[in-house]
Amino acid sequence: MKKSLKLIVILLTIIYSCKEETKKVDVNVSEKFSQLIDNYYEDELKLNPINATTAGDHRYDDIFVNNLSDEFISKSKTHYTNYKKQLDSFPNESLTESEQLSKAVLTWECDINLAEFNFNANLTPIDQMWSSNLFMGQLASGSSAQPFNTVNDYKKWLKRVDGYLDWMASAEKRMKEGMQNGHVLPKALILKVIPQLKSLTNKDVDNHLFYQPIKTIPDDFANNDKLELKKAYRNMVSNKIIPAYEKLHTFMSTHYLEAGRKTSGIQGEPNGNAFYAHQIKKYTTTNMTAAEIHELGLSEVARIRSEMEKIKEQVGFKGDLKSFFNFVRSNKDLMPFKEPSEVIANFNSIHERMKPQIEKLFDVKPKTPFEVKRTEEFRENSASAEYNPGSLDGTRPGIFYTPIPDVTKYNVYSDESLFLHEAIPGHHYQISLTQESDVLPKFRKTLWYSGYGEGWALYSESLGTELGLYTDPYQLFGMLGAEMHRAVRLVVDTGLHSKGWTREQAITYSLDNEAESEAGITSEIERYMANPGQALSYKIGQLKIQELRKKAKETMGNKFDIKEFHNQILETGCVPLALLEDKINTWISQK
Repeated sequence: MKKSLKLIVILLTIIYSCKEETKKVDVNVSEKFSQLIDNYYEDELKLNPINATTAGDHRYDDIFVNNLSDEFISKSKTHYTNYKKQLDSFPNESLTESEQLSKAVLTWECDINLAEFNFNANLTPIDQMWSSNLFMGQLASGSSAQPFNTVNDYKKWLKRVDGYLDWMASAEKRMKEGMQNGHVLPKALILKVIPQLKSLTNKDVDNHLFYQPIKTIPDDFANNDKLELKKAYRNMVSNKIIPAYEKLHTFMSTHYLEAGRKTSGIQGEPNGNAFYAHQIKKYTTTNMTAAEIHELGLSEVARIRSEMEKIKEQVGFKGDLKSFFNFVRSNKDLMPFKEPSEVIANFNSIHERMKPQIEKLFDVKPKTPFEVKRTEEFRENSASAEYNPGSLDGTRPGIFYTPIPDVTKYNVYSDESLFLHEAIPGHHYQISLTQESDVLPKFRKTLWYSGYGEGWALYSESLGTELGLYTDPYQLFGMLGAEMHRAVRLVVDTGLHSKGWTREQAITYSLDNEAESEAGITSEIERYMANPGQALSYKIGQLKIQELRKKAKETMGNKFDIKEFHNQILETGCVPLALLEDKINTWISQK
């Protein structure tokens, strides 16, 4: 008996020692893995310093990397290839569940970025909606992510502008290269870019966009610093910015416009089908084909039309649905504002109305403050409503920008759903909670995958009734209209880029199926033309989150808690949809 006990003690000691050794190995592996992903984050910021600025990290505020240069392309390929190799050295079984998810996300990130180098997207570097020159205009206004609080801040911006000027010169060079081999923008988009460039050739320096930070120069700056900065900024605008924009405007309004594509979709460019397949994967984070998405879009359009018919009957409108769209578009009762400030106030009032209900759906809310602002004048004619994230430390608020080019024509019928999407609980909750997380590694706090991010925002629109909104049938119609808008995107984006649709065909299809204004629809179609595939992400992501909610509720029964479900969705940060589905399925099975 004593020998048996002694043997048991020895065995237990050996087992315990092995466990302790395993713990040491695990800790060591975790430390190395943590260091790897921290290194990736730091190197990624150096590669893309504008991302650091938008995140509130101001170490690189004086740098604008020319991402069109051969040097940048080579460095980027090496960056993603090296990190992918390092990730492969960590077997999944050596990592915790959370680390495995981070590995999967970072592997996806490396793969999708490396795949993009197989195409020639850098030969069309400027468009009316997405390109770097437009974001630099936002920063130049002095009211965005670039800080202008100290003398050094002002000097950093001057250096960053010099880097930006190199990029502008490279943009023209790349576009000329594109003209030689069929990679050019559709002519309709070039016509929208030209006036954007023209507005920044204005020689009235005092009212120039890039001079605006001087108008808000802090009073506590020393007088000699103020004088020096005013002189430097005047020189920058007069002798650098205006000539650069004049040169680019001349090129785009003459030679480039003449070379503009007559085709509307990316099919019109060499290797366009393969590039579109890449874009679909990039933005939806799925392996769906263009044909599958087109059919899904047609199905969703039919389903939402039937819901719209019910609203039409509820308000007593006599006529077909298309006539009802025209009625809503032109209804002066839905265009009540005379001043842009009234539009902003309306969004703030929507926020106040929903506050009492938000606790029922969310028990974790962001600390980052939030504001509603009008889109800057220089870009609002071509802009859609959008959300710009706050800083990682929460000191800069998240901002919901809404364009108001003509306040007398501003239609309010979709404002409630728009607020839920762009603001709360849409992008502001999703992005701010990710940034504020104490658990996520740094690199996952600033990632963006449209399938998840835009999917969450569109899913948020469906929460309006639960949040005490959509009591007005027109606002409910607005929600359906917003969902229809995203369903239509599935049809027209794939139509444009895989089925040879023209810009005009896409506009007509949209006008037949939604109540947006013709001007708004035209702007939207041109947006899809500029960035193939991006518009697909909203509906694909929304449907996946709704599917997961339904599955969780049916499987868990009385144990299902909507607040906990939302926590599970939001706590991961932005991830590809397949990884999100795996996580929620694990949570369901554990419950």
